[in-house]
Amino acid sequence: MIKIWLLLMIISMPDQPSVKYTASIYPDEEKCLVAQDSYNTAYKNKDQDYKSRVRSEAFCIPFEAFPIPGMPSPVGA
Repeated sequence: MIKIWLLLMIISMPDQPSVKYTASIYPDEEKCLVAQDSYNTAYKNKDQDYKSRVRSEAFCIPFEAFPIPGMPSPVGA
């Protein structure tokens, strides 16, 4: 097993039956946090009209996984 980081991005909009989400995986916490910061900055830079219609949050979540082909191994693994 290896430890990976899941960047979970959740979006809520009025009149939708559920929240929407997307996720990306990263080999270490640092890369996940950089991506999270980039996502949050992009949301904060949207105009107020957009932000009044869309709510979004992003979370970096550690996760134990089987090795993933093509994903670089974390440093020290």
